Amino acid sequence: MKLKNKVSLITGAGKGIGRSIAINFAREGSIVFINDINKENADKTSNLISEMGFNNFIYIADVGNRNEVMEMFTFIFKNAGRIDILVNNAAIIRDKTIHNMDYKYHWDDVININLTGVFNCCREAMINMRENHYGRIINISSVIGLCGNFGQTAYAASKAGIIGLTKSLAYEGAARGITVNAVAPGVTKTDMIKDIPEEAMSRLLERIPMKRLAAPEDISNVVLFLASDEASYITGQVIGVNGGFLMP
Repeated sequence: MKLKNKVSLITGAGKGIGRSIAINFAREGSIVFINDINKENADKTSNLISEMGFNNFIYIADVGNRNEVMEMFTFIFKNAGRIDILVNNAAIIRDKTIHNMDYKYHWDDVININLTGVFNCCREAMINMRENHYGRIINISSVIGLCGNFGQTAYAASKAGIIGLTKSLAYEGAARGITVNAVAPGVTKTDMIKDIPEEAMSRLLERIPMKRLAAPEDISNVVLFLASDEASYITGQVIGVNGGFLMP
């Protein structure tokens, strides 16, 4: 088992990519803490893991709320004593062209959850990881954070910000045995894309050399590798998982 007895926290683990990561980690022996803002979704992930015969914990919290994040890490330390792996996956998407954007709904909320939420969790995790001289942090960015997209100013800014945060934090953690990397998925089959019109989806698929969308497992398998000891010499990197959509 690649993550035997490792304590992991996956934010936004109630569905989609986050759920796939949580299941993958549990299967590989990790003690998984499931975070989501939606209890029903978190319960579904937890039940799936429990049905596989693995213990897990749920903590409902808004990662954009610093007090809730601090309380969540207190819960983790009380039940597991430490944090070995942090996967920052929680995110929202609220697309709008900039002249039609509402300051709070389309900008503040997206930046707060997608970027400030990553900072909040990284800060609490790093304090413990530095003491233990060990840690794996994987931040879920996006191909949109690398290339931008029409109507996605806030989302692109938040995901690009994650990349800068990742690289800077990698410098801070390197001497303490902490690796920090980002994964930048392409368009993935999750609820985030359910409202894309069929015609627009067809045009999108034409731009992907592999001619298919990513499955959540395509992303979670890369995250699993980065969380394992096999990736101990990889830090400060952005791994694109996009079927060739973007080849920098």
